[in-house]
Amino acid sequence: MRADIRNPVTSRIIDDHGIDTVVHAGVLSTPLEHGGRSVMKEINVIGSMQLLAACKKSPSVKNVIIKSTTAIYGASSKDPALFRESTQPGRLPTTGFAKDSNEVEGYVRNFARQRSDVRVTTLRFANAIGPEMVTPLTTYFELPIWPAVLGHDPRLQFIHEDDLVRAMHHAVIKDVGGTFNVAGAGTITLSQAARLAKRPLLRLPAQFFSPASGTLRRVGVVDLSREQLSLLKYGRLVDTSRARDLLGFTAEFSTRDTFEEFVAHRITKRAGRRGK
Repeated sequence: MRADIRNPVTSRIIDDHGIDTVVHAGVLSTPLEHGGRSVMKEINVIGSMQLLAACKKSPSVKNVIIKSTTAIYGASSKDPALFRESTQPGRLPTTGFAKDSNEVEGYVRNFARQRSDVRVTTLRFANAIGPEMVTPLTTYFELPIWPAVLGHDPRLQFIHEDDLVRAMHHAVIKDVGGTFNVAGAGTITLSQAARLAKRPLLRLPAQFFSPASGTLRRVGVVDLSREQLSLLKYGRLVDTSRARDLLGFTAEFSTRDTFEEFVAHRITKRAGRRGK
């Protein structure tokens, strides 16, 4: 059963149908597509609070699965080589999707303390891309020229959109609670990605990178948050061994495989259609 987390009758739906497993995958990352930042925050934070309140009141709920993001670790020059689930970010996210996700995880931890009888599983996904996925980052990768920060070549991890679904399904059927990083194996640098996509990098001094991205946002081209700009400067890598060893999940697509398929379907194929 699917339900809008903002719907006030969600609690009644859960009770009436005796729902035992709730999968929360409704945290949004694209404010321009959902009426702006205030609407996005209402859906992400207020909606999540309402859903968790409904789960708290329902005795039938025994499993709660949360789709979260590795963006909650932030991205800075002081980051460790790999973020583990227990690693505290050097700087908490202050804007957008990452900030919302961090707040939602706080509410989830509070819920887990209040309903210790419920299995709570939080999956922190690397940036998801694929043939059908549309996010600010995939929009950036489809630009004819990629703005980048001079002197930086960030290392990135991706999760294939199909692996994201597989991981969520795996978390539902696997009786293991806790928090898990999920990403495709390996890494890719921004310059390697640009070569695969046959896109030139426009390397800008750091002081000009954010204003240039702001211009793209204002004209509706791509809506990169402050946290995403930091990612494109510093990169971010996470340790996925906990998901492999405890949850028993390994992504089928590596980070490089994921990006190559994205290029084949979203860049090369579209370029071929335009050339006909």
